[in-house]
Amino acid sequence: MQAPLGEFEVVVLLAVLHLGQDGNGSAVLAAIAARTGRRPSRGSVYVTLDRLEQKGLLTSRLIDAPTVRGGTRRLFRATAAGVKAVKHAIDTLDRMRCGLDPILGLR
Repeated sequence: MQAPLGEFEVVVLLAVLHLGQDGNGSAVLAAIAARTGRRPSRGSVYVTLDRLEQKGLLTSRLIDAPTVRGGTRRLFRATAAGVKAVKHAIDTLDRMRCGLDPILGLR
C-alpha cells in the first residue's frame, strides 16, 4: 500500500476532481484559492501535481493552446488509484473525528 497522502496532496487531488477534464495547473491553483481561501504558490501546486503523477494518482496530457505561452497546456486527470487514495484519506479523517463533534463544535 502507498504511503498516506499529505494534506496538500489531498487538496490538490480534490481540486483536480472538481475540475474534471479542465484541470490545468492554473485552474487547480484557482480552485484551491476559491474553495479554501488560501492561495498556495504556483510552484507548490506544480511540484505536487508532478509528485502525484509520479505516484500514479494523476495522469496528464498536453493539448495545443495557441494563446498560452509555449503553445501547449498540460491537463491533469485523477486516476482510479488517485480517487481511491482521496477516499482513503477522507475515511481516515472521518474515523479519527468520530466522537469529537462536541469538542470540535460540529453538528
